[in-house]
Amino acid sequence: MTMPDPGLFGPDSITWRVHGDPVLAVGGLRALVLQALHPRAMAGVASHSGFRSDPWGRLQRTAEYVGRVSFGTTEEAHRAAARVRGVHRKLTATDPEAGVSFRIDEPELLLWVHCCEVDSFLTTVRRAGLPLTDDDAERYLAEQVLAATLVGLPAGAVPASSADLSDYFSDVRPQLRLTAQARDAARFVLLPPMPAWVRWLTPARPAWGGLAGLGFALLPRWARRLYKLPGLPTTDAGASAAVRTLRRSLLAVPASVRQGPHQKAARERLAESASP
Repeated sequence: MTMPDPGLFGPDSITWRVHGDPVLAVGGLRALVLQALHPRAMAGVASHSGFRSDPWGRLQRTAEYVGRVSFGTTEEAHRAAARVRGVHRKLTATDPEAGVSFRIDEPELLLWVHCCEVDSFLTTVRRAGLPLTDDDAERYLAEQVLAATLVGLPAGAVPASSADLSDYFSDVRPQLRLTAQARDAARFVLLPPMPAWVRWLTPARPAWGGLAGLGFALLPRWARRLYKLPGLPTTDAGASAAVRTLRRSLLAVPASVRQGPHQKAARERLAESASP
């Protein structure tokens, strides 16, 4: 009997626990607004991601990529990463301060995006109440080194522990600032375009605003200060309480509804092998 492919991480991984949590989308929003504080990374997003012309498509493509790499078969994960590398290889942007052209697949930028994502995903689910020990958190960061190599980073350059990740952010912080592009992106995240009937006939606008606002509130204090937002401990406590409440509400929804398609497909794939 041929055993099904568990993918790059598998059901016993911390990656499956973190990336399968219902509040991961909030972590994704946190990652987006954190990434925007790097001027060159933000210039690349503004030049090529389509976040203005097709914001929902961009979010969907990002979620699709994370889902395939996390829960897809090994072949699906590698195919998805190859497509991303192929697109990035062709693209350049202009440094907003130096005025020089640069490739958007520069290792420095790829590493920034990766670190913002893993820090945001892990921080958000832990503050929301997913029971993870410190050892679990270390395992997650070590597992995600593999995800970083898929986009072209050498494994040795990627933070593989919480101490390494903290050191990375300390080193990169002097480069970060709230540029005009980052400010525009933040407004866009908070108030993305929606069809008139969605804005006025559904609760989509306030619901989205609540999620996006939570993403900002969950930022580290130094990042909130760059956005001219309160960098106070009371904000941390309030954001943690809010995301915990959100998670409890989402967990009340049946798993068949709240789980993403790649997560469901992976569990079905492995369940078939366990059937007599």
